[in-house]
Amino acid sequence: MADAAPRLHALVEQLLGEPLPVRVRAWDGSQAGPPDAPVLVVRNRRALRRLLFKPGELGLARAWVAGDLEIEGDLYVALDLVSGLFWERGEDARTLAQALRDPEVRGAVRELVRLAGPPLPPAPPREEVRRTGHLHTRRTDRRAISHHYDVGNDFYELVLGPSMVYSCAYWESGSGAGTLEDAQRDKLDLVCRKLDLGPGKRLLDVGCGWGSLAVHAAREHGAHVVGITLSQEQAAYARKRVADAGLTDRVEIRVQDYRDVTDGPFDAISSIGMAEHVGSAQYLEYAHALCALLTPGGRLLNHQIARRPQHDESTYGVDAFIDAYVFPDGELAPLGSTVAQLERAGLEVRDVESIREHYALTLRRWVDRLESAWDRAVHLTSPGRARVWRLYMAASAVAFERNRIGVNQVLAVRTPDAGDSGMPLRTRTWN
Repeated sequence: MADAAPRLHALVEQLLGEPLPVRVRAWDGSQAGPPDAPVLVVRNRRALRRLLFKPGELGLARAWVAGDLEIEGDLYVALDLVSGLFWERGEDARTLAQALRDPEVRGAVRELVRLAGPPLPPAPPREEVRRTGHLHTRRTDRRAISHHYDVGNDFYELVLGPSMVYSCAYWESGSGAGTLEDAQRDKLDLVCRKLDLGPGKRLLDVGCGWGSLAVHAAREHGAHVVGITLSQEQAAYARKRVADAGLTDRVEIRVQDYRDVTDGPFDAISSIGMAEHVGSAQYLEYAHALCALLTPGGRLLNHQIARRPQHDESTYGVDAFIDAYVFPDGELAPLGSTVAQLERAGLEVRDVESIREHYALTLRRWVDRLESAWDRAVHLTSPGRARVWRLYMAASAVAFERNRIGVNQVLAVRTPDAGDSGMPLRTRTWN
């Protein structure tokens, strides 16, 4: 008799100590759980072995990337339902150790082991990062950036669309209406206005991606731009865009670490979606380096994802799935910590704008594009890589919607010792 799903559903609820809000369908065709909920499809016993050998988020991620787990129904609803069970329980190992003190929990684990079959740990999917070396050296940062961004420009075109902007768009209407391309153009222009770019001004674009901001700043605002990235594929793509736009006299794209830039000063610096890669221990060095590259009165626009602050910051750990499959070595900091570090480096923070809801809208558009061209995405990368991107973008959209993470544009200025920031008395003049 097919009965794997009822047994599995009951055992998971016993381990969690609360109802499982999704329906489960097992490899033998059996089902259990709320009839109208999204369905967690456990395709084989290997999925259980992955969870038993790596309890919590990393085991779930490995099973998902390998295709051992699938979700039928609304992916966003399913992720929202399970996020409280798996993504917000603290450190997996400590939670499991505490739970195993309960004899009933130990019994449930033994039953899961029997249900999972031979106790051989499956190898991680090949998309998982294999680490060597210290965090945030120039070499390891290049490797981490390459893992994420050198997936293939054709794949990113499929997901991002013609704008090739891989950061939060800005929906001027406030309702999410309009095209993704229009919203990304509006974000680029918002950045340029905040930085007060104009003809002849020098802009350093740190983490320039595929050159979208560099081209926009030069073409629409007359700026002279140096764009830097650690991704060879991004740089090649950006240089071609610059040449095609006839802007080679105003835009230079380099493969360069921000720590190696020596040809300042710049009138403005943009850092859009790059600071998350810096690392908490290196953040003050990052802030000092950018401040030193600004001319007195020069502005910095730091666009950065933020996490919620914790009561005990020493317990913070990076997201296991994101760290292993998406952004290796990336770290998120609370907004207050970011502002404090920028000011410790000598910058004066003049404006902070939260655009959290804008990122949820952006991510849902990216997921739509990926899902509508799924076969093409798989062909350009791999089934596992496409599954990584679908999960991380959908889960991130839910996280932004639920205020588990945010994203902020912090505008700062290198105010001269005399105190004249050069900023207008009326704030938000760019609106």
